[in-house]
Amino acid sequence: MTEQKAIDGCKREDRISQKYLFDTYSDGMLMVCLRYVKSLPDAEELMLNGFYSFFKSIDKFNAAQGSIGGWLKKIMVNECLMHLRKKGGLKIVDEGHATEVSSDDGLLARMNAQSLFKLIMELPAGYRTVFNMYAVEGYSHKEIADALGIAEGTSKSQLNKARTMLQKVIKENSLL
Repeated sequence: MTEQKAIDGCKREDRISQKYLFDTYSDGMLMVCLRYVKSLPDAEELMLNGFYSFFKSIDKFNAAQGSIGGWLKKIMVNECLMHLRKKGGLKIVDEGHATEVSSDDGLLARMNAQSLFKLIMELPAGYRTVFNMYAVEGYSHKEIADALGIAEGTSKSQLNKARTMLQKVIKENSLL
């Protein structure tokens, strides 16, 4: 089955088409959710909620606006952000209390992905969320600020603090 046939089938609520898209994208979307929440059961629930939203709104998808994978990823990120807000786990330091600190991006670039992922999961939720949205998902600071209801400067500061915290842990534990 082609992806376009599956999309057309999903618009008709065809279960086989839905299963095809779920099977195609579920592993990747679970990883997206795991980047935002620490618990596998929470990530699985968010992924399923995201797919539910995806299938309910598939009529709004327009291939001219981008890929189905990109659209699905955006839905998953939004599900995770709503979850974090609802649980009170998205604590962001206000820009007025933040300070600029230098960061060594080369240090992070030299780590393997699995080790870096483990360290990212240990960051406070606010740092982790901004780091994931910026460094992994490719959102701009303006987009992050809009999505989280914070100032752009706060987004930049949270990213900077996340990088600094990661570098500190790496240096302290000689992980390179």
